[in-house]
Amino acid sequence: MTALERAGHRVFLAAASVVFLAYVLAPVAWLASSSVQQEAEITSRPPHWIPQRPTPENFAAIFEAKEKQVTYENRRQGDPATGGYIPSTARNLMPAMWNSLIVAVAVVVLNLLVSVPAAYAMAKIRFIGRSASIYFMLITRVIPDIALVVPFFLFIRKLGLLDHLGSLVITYLAITVPFSVFILVSYFESLPDELDKAARIDGCSRLQTLLLVYVPLAVPSLVAVILFTFLTSWNEFLLALMFTQTPASQTMPIVVASFASDFTISFSFINAAGVLAVVPPVVLAIAFERYIVSGLTAGAVKG
Repeated sequence: MTALERAGHRVFLAAASVVFLAYVLAPVAWLASSSVQQEAEITSRPPHWIPQRPTPENFAAIFEAKEKQVTYENRRQGDPATGGYIPSTARNLMPAMWNSLIVAVAVVVLNLLVSVPAAYAMAKIRFIGRSASIYFMLITRVIPDIALVVPFFLFIRKLGLLDHLGSLVITYLAITVPFSVFILVSYFESLPDELDKAARIDGCSRLQTLLLVYVPLAVPSLVAVILFTFLTSWNEFLLALMFTQTPASQTMPIVVASFASDFTISFSFINAAGVLAVVPPVVLAIAFERYIVSGLTAGAVKG
């Protein structure tokens, strides 16, 4: 390859990278920019990517919504263009974010308690039906969630957990555990069997071998599982819509969606709520950034 061809190749890769980054980051940039704009500026043409008069009023309205009484009269008279309009369900946003955090953390912890021992057993203990059980669990993730709504609903109703956070924890575990086990099985299988044999010779039980030998080595894969489980629980909408009916148990996606079903819509308020909603996943991703790539490729190559 000549020097001119190499330069052209680099220019092409750089241009393709810029286009891809613009495609991925443009919605995020608009969300952040519009969250500090007034309603009239958001709806102007052409749109203002850089706020002309940035204001924190949208975020202040979220935290003040609980103290403000929203009635039929002031909803009718509310004008989003003034920046003072607050949806009637705005007071539910902060409790809903707390509910989402409780559910996501509970699902992450319970998912690890179930998937880590199960993956270790399937990777290092030979038993009849081992391969079939691994692929059976993976096949369960091929079924679309909408097809599972009715069976889940009947099961949750039988347990008496409708309109309770426990219903979301149970159903989210059914979604996240199979995929988590599949990821961890691939990683545990890539680790030498001699580690397991040496630990057993030294007198370690199966549980001690798992906790003292394999879990420390599987940190990148565990981080991938934690991120997958947290994001799935944090963003899930369909099951939360079906199983929660009151603000006491509704999660953040349900409440944010309700902002668009009032007498009018405040885009600035919705975008400010969206910025708050992406903060926990971003913080989690930054905290575990150095493990993410190695965790997502865990078990992909053996040798």
